[in-house]
Amino acid sequence: MTNIRSAQRSAASPRGLVQLALRLICAAGLGVDAYVHLHLAANYDAVRTSALSEGQLFRLEAGMAALAGVFVLISARRIAAIAAVMVAGGGLALLLIYRFVQVKAFGPIPSMYEPVWFTEKTLTAWAQAAATVAALALLALSRQPTPVRPNRHEPSATRRTP
Repeated sequence: MTNIRSAQRSAASPRGLVQLALRLICAAGLGVDAYVHLHLAANYDAVRTSALSEGQLFRLEAGMAALAGVFVLISARRIAAIAAVMVAGGGLALLLIYRFVQVKAFGPIPSMYEPVWFTEKTLTAWAQAAATVAALALLALSRQPTPVRPNRHEPSATRRTP
């Protein structure tokens, strides 16, 4: 029963509310990322190597973003924030690389160079950036020690005993 009360108090604290807001922002950004990648996947099925198409990679990104979004939404653990940083930050890095650098196909990965901005790409970039920043903030908050409050039931070191 004590654990439930302390969890309720920490969720209602200013720090708990900030963490909840960051988790919601992160999950929303990853949700947009997942939706846009899934929506565009069929348009990129023709860009392929013998093993993989860009559409398949888009579907993989959509699935990973959806899973990371649900994970960060239901869990306040550091591992959820780390997963969100990896998916959103990695997706944003690849989006920017393939926007500005003409990377040739290598191994099973097709050349995904696309030197243009369009609405869905811009939306995804902003969503991934927001999710990455929110997840990094969650990681920073989780590294700060929680202030310890003295327990009312334990004798204080400052009390004088007869």
